[in-house]
Amino acid sequence: MKTINVNIVTPDGPVYESDVEMVSTKAASGELGILPGHIPMVAPLQIGAVRLKNGGKTDLVAVNGGFIEVKPEKVTILAQSAEQSEEIDLERAKSAKLRAEERLHQQKRENIDFRRAELALQRAMNRINVSERHF
Repeated sequence: MKTINVNIVTPDGPVYESDVEMVSTKAASGELGILPGHIPMVAPLQIGAVRLKNGGKTDLVAVNGGFIEVKPEKVTILAQSAEQSEEIDLERAKSAKLRAEERLHQQKRENIDFRRAELALQRAMNRINVSERHF
């Protein structure tokens, strides 16, 4: 079966590189499924999982925003941060989720940046879901 090369890169360096049969992720415009030979495109990414399918196996990478660049033979994801599922510290992600939920509940009483707390909650939930493979 044909494959496409995928690179996921953050400001801290590369997170994932491999040849895969299919890439699935969430762009701002909706869900994307990318196969070898896909038309060239660039799109902003939402906080979500990147699913990388190859030979009956699916790797998951938690991506916190960024951009995807697609060429017929290569996919590059430039992310603000990204973690492979096996590298996620689940307890840390659960703690971050609790902190974000507390901030959201305090928002009514205090001057809390609602959008910032909401994004922190989305990032934490994404990391938990990828770590526990809930996709």
